Formats: sequence, structure tokens, C-alpha cells
Amino acid sequence: MIRTLAVVGTGLIGTSVGLAMSRQGVTVHLVDRDASAARTAAALGAGVADSPTGPVDLAVIAVPPRAVAGVLAEQRARGLARSYTDVASVKALPVREAGDGTPDGTYVGGHPMAGRERSGPLAARADLFQGRPWVLTPSPHTSRTALNHALELVARCGATPLVMDGEAHDRAVALTSHAPHVVASLLAARLQHGTPDVLRLVGQGLRDTTRIAAGDPHLWTDILCSNAAPVLQVLREVERDLAGLCTALEDIGRDGEPKAASRHHVRDLLERGAAGLRAVRPSPAPGPAARQPFRVTVAERPGELTRLLDIVVEHGVDAHEVTARIAPENVGVTAEFTAPADTAGELRRRLVERGWHVEDGSARPYRRPQPSRGTHPWEDGVVPAQRVAAALPGV
Repeated sequence: MIRTLAVVGTGLIGTSVGLAMSRQGVTVHLVDRDASAARTAAALGAGVADSPTGPVDLAVIAVPPRAVAGVLAEQRARGLARSYTDVASVKALPVREAGDGTPDGTYVGGHPMAGRERSGPLAARADLFQGRPWVLTPSPHTSRTALNHALELVARCGATPLVMDGEAHDRAVALTSHAPHVVASLLAARLQHGTPDVLRLVGQGLRDTTRIAAGDPHLWTDILCSNAAPVLQVLREVERDLAGLCTALEDIGRDGEPKAASRHHVRDLLERGAAGLRAVRPSPAPGPAARQPFRVTVAERPGELTRLLDIVVEHGVDAHEVTARIAPENVGVTAEFTAPADTAGELRRRLVERGWHVEDGSARPYRRPQPSRGTHPWEDGVVPAQRVAAALPGV
């Protein structure tokens, strides 16, 4: 059991570790070259701002990646702890720089996958790690005691341990954390050139996209330089995609007419982006509650809407839930409904085979017909499709 803990570095992560472990009844010693930062963390309840008189059970090295090896060597020389871990976002570099400094097995690399765009002890939270992955990168030299101490730290902070190879970790965070920070910063940097009138148009989408660019530039310079090769590889791939998109847009903008190949290139990039986002979002469990929205355009041919209703009913759609919209120019009917996710693929295939134009999209809510404004009392409105089929033999 960890009864005593030392946190070396009282920034966001170090202070959050101290807060979480202090609430577990662990005696936490806060060590920082900036005495005021340690006192601030102590005032928040993260521990006591002093060095222990003897070795603690575990020391957490909470400093930037390039400082880990030096701080680890310094604290081991003074006998600060029986076991050591760190929380830096790069794992291969500290081990390389430590060289022969970890053969006794007392050190295991660590990286909690949690953070905020704010930095410093005042941004710390005791629940920062709750439910988050916490990577551990033990080496062949790591002792069972050091690994057990690190696993206990992760558990008591409310995180989920994930054991990885250090270099595999660095490649993973280059894709999922470091390169995204660069892209957010590049986009945010363009805002310096916006006039006040332009910046008044900034919406939530841009704020969400650029939020992480508010991270500490000094810390992020250290992170990017410490993981340069994996980050460069991801950015080269982004560079190729961006260059292809620029070429396509240049072609389209040359005379204002979207060329088929260039338009396809733009759409392909957007579709790959949507697919990538789906890969990191939890998918709904298949079942009655999981449904796929559809929007189908039916031409004005006798019986078309009735035939559509027959097909969708075969795939688990209640005919009473299918709504239809009449276009003002009366060029056809757009039917909207949701189908069970497990039959949606086959339904889409059958509808396309019939020659109907099928789109994905959220079904619009049913609205009561409005007073007559034209040929049909529901013109421009949404009504049950069965009523449309009965009233308009032409569809």
C-alpha cells in the first residue's frame, strides 16, 4: 500500500495527483523549485510543501519530458523514494536520456491521458483522471514493486491502466494528441489576421476546434521537440492531404465550375474525416433503440410512394411514422423516416436499386398541416406519407 507519496513538480498534473491521493488519506509531500507553486498546491489541499525526512513509497516526477531524466537522477541520488514514476507525455526520450540510471528497476514510465488547456496548480482538479486511460511503460528492468506502486497510483486516482511499449506510446500520442495540438495552433494563429468585424462571427465550432491551442507554449515546445520524429510523420501525412485539397480547390476556383474529379477529392477528404471521427466515438449498441435516419425523394409517378411504403415496412419501419414533404414546385415528394440500424444497410440497397435518391439525415419532426396556401393544404408542410399516397394518385 502507498502510504507516503512525493510529487516533484506542482503544475496541473502534479497538483491533481496530490489532490487525488490526499483525499485517499495518503501523506503527500510537494516538491518544486518554485516554492510559491508548491505553497499554492498545498493551500489547495494537494499535500504539504516540504521534503520528506525519509524515503516515501512512491515519487511522481511531474516535469516536462526533457527534464524527467535529470530530475529522476537527482531525486534518486538523494533517496527520495523506494519507487519512481513520471507523468510526461513522451516516454521513449526519458528512458534514453536516463541511460543506465534505471537498472535497479525502481522506475516505471507513466502518462495519464488527461489534461486541460489551462496550466499551473490553480487549474488542478482531484477528479482530473477519473475514468481516463493512464499509460504505463515498464521496461525489462522494472521491478514488481515499482509496477505495483504505479498501478496502485493509477487506481487510486480513478484512472484505467494501459500498459504499452514506450515507442508505441509516442507514436500513438503523436497522432491523438501532439499533431492535433499543432493543427489547432496553426488554425488559431490565423485569427490574429482577422478584423474585429470578422472575429464577431466566430462560433462554437471554431472555439471547439482551437480550444487546445490555449495550452502553455513553453510546455508544448518541450513536448513537440521531445517527440519530433513521430509528430513529423503525422504532419507529413496531413501535409499531403492538405496539398491535395488545395490543388482541388484551386482547380475549382479557376473558373468557378466544380470539376468532377476535384469535387470528388473534396468530398472524399470530408468523408474520411467523418469516418475517422466515428472511429473514436462509441457506437450505439445494436438493438431496437439504434435507428438510421433516411430521406428519400420519390418522383411523381403513379404508385411510387405506395411502393416505397411497402418496402420500408418490410424492413421494420412503421408506415405511420413515415412523413412526406411536398415541394412548392410539385416536382416530387420527399419521404422521411428512421429504420432499425440492423436492417438499414439492406433497405438502402433496395431503395437505390429502385432508382430512388437516398440521403442520410435527421428526420424532421412531424408538424400539423398549415392553412392552405396553395394547391395542397399541406404544401411546404410535413404530413403522414400514407395521407399523401391516398390523396395524390400521381405519386
